[in-house]
Amino acid sequence: MRDIWNPWHGCRKCSEGCRNCYMFYLDARRKQDGSVIYRTGDSLFRYPLSRDRKGDYRIKPGETLRVCLTSDFFLEEADSWRGEAWQIIRSRPDVIFFLLTKRPERIAGALPRDWGHGWENVMLNVSCENQRRADERIPELLSLPARHLGVMCAPLIGSVSIAGYLASGRIEQVLCDGENYPGARTCSWEWVKTLGEECRKYEVTFIFCGTGARFEKDGRLYRIDSRRIQTEQAFKSGISFQGRHNEYRLTDTLGIPLSGRDLVKPEYEEPCEKCARKISCSGCSHCEHCAMQEN
Repeated sequence: MRDIWNPWHGCRKCSEGCRNCYMFYLDARRKQDGSVIYRTGDSLFRYPLSRDRKGDYRIKPGETLRVCLTSDFFLEEADSWRGEAWQIIRSRPDVIFFLLTKRPERIAGALPRDWGHGWENVMLNVSCENQRRADERIPELLSLPARHLGVMCAPLIGSVSIAGYLASGRIEQVLCDGENYPGARTCSWEWVKTLGEECRKYEVTFIFCGTGARFEKDGRLYRIDSRRIQTEQAFKSGISFQGRHNEYRLTDTLGIPLSGRDLVKPEYEEPCEKCARKISCSGCSHCEHCAMQEN
């Protein structure tokens, strides 16, 4: 998909949320070992700098790139590659980079020298699948100098309350999602509702991305295998909402601020209107992903 950048691949499982990791499952289906960590080829590694036949960047100003969805940006094994990745992020101050990690304790020592109080085009996010990991990782996140911070509760496998952390005013966005693939654990509507209500209280954007394959509501367990139906059901719940506005002060390569007319205007197809992720996405990339997720 257009909004994903994987400069390296492979990971090490480090907590409960990793047990049924989709990357390990998909690699195994291809007869590959997900624990083998490697730098991707130059075309993938330098993807944010790739251009089309007209010479324009494929990733347009104002779009968001989700980074290392088949690894962890702050993985120790990637230390030798991260400097080049930071340089690519530095080279695209007009693009938002969404960095997600289960290793926030490594972030401070892995930031670029010119990080300062944070780069305007980077959002640092931690993954918190249950209360234990939320209480372990979010304080680490809040201790960092950063312009933009977020939390992802996925796969949500236990009740999580983060009101005390939201009260800091520094967390801009919270996402949650259920679990998929063999061994998927149950996600409860009550857990989702608690997170949504806490975010609404503090005007923090909340996105219920999907129910997962096993979803419990009102004492009934639902088995939902279609990813498209999962996100449509999440949308129908009505719990997702746009919180207070948090501006990304994007610039061109010369440091000149970009205004709304300089940024890409998202385009959406019909299925997007029922997608819970629409709040935070860069628009449809016309990749047929929705059609592929029918089953």
